[in-house]
Amino acid sequence: MEGDEYILKATDLHKSFGGGAAREHVLRGLDLRVRRGEFLAVMGPSGCGKSTLLHILGLMAGPNEGTIIIDGLDTTGLGERGRAELRREKIGFVFQRFNLISVLSGYDNIALSLRIRGLDSGGTDELLRAMGVADVARKKPSQMSIGQQQRLAVARAIAHKPDILLADEPTGSLDSDNAQTLLELLASANRQDGQTIVMITHSPAVAEVATRVVYMKDGRILDENP
Repeated sequence: MEGDEYILKATDLHKSFGGGAAREHVLRGLDLRVRRGEFLAVMGPSGCGKSTLLHILGLMAGPNEGTIIIDGLDTTGLGERGRAELRREKIGFVFQRFNLISVLSGYDNIALSLRIRGLDSGGTDELLRAMGVADVARKKPSQMSIGQQQRLAVARAIAHKPDILLADEPTGSLDSDNAQTLLELLASANRQDGQTIVMITHSPAVAEVATRVVYMKDGRILDENP
């Protein structure tokens, strides 16, 4: 629905784990709107529900209550197959722990991701050069530095040009130099390619790269300035 200003809408999200006296409420009526082409940072302390929110926005988990609308589609009634198809088509993920396939080369990690989506790998070499990992593309992740693995993970996430990129503490495992490089890559994807990005972080310095910042505490958005 290209006419809609918001590509992602979350309304009245509730999520809890466990039961009885051990029940833990993680999200408590959370609302969030993300505009097309926006780079949004979600900040908050550890344990406030940031990662749970990101997994729900990415359809990797479901809320107990509430709705997620992605590009005009209400995902409430989708089954697992429908959610998986929407993830493949619309969403890319950058995880703190990379989640690269250890037995495949860097190039093949990206090629497999594209093949799953019915796409060819024609532009992979160019993307690897842009990410600064072309020289290690034929190596396996274990033969790469942490920074190279993270840049490869970003390349894999954006190779299919997803409408939404979700990044979970993407600099958490990196030193300051590699963290800065990664943030510049994300900012470039946002500015030059119009990539919509939602990044969670607890670091004000990391959040500075975003075009908007919201704050979470105890499972709610405390401040969402337009």
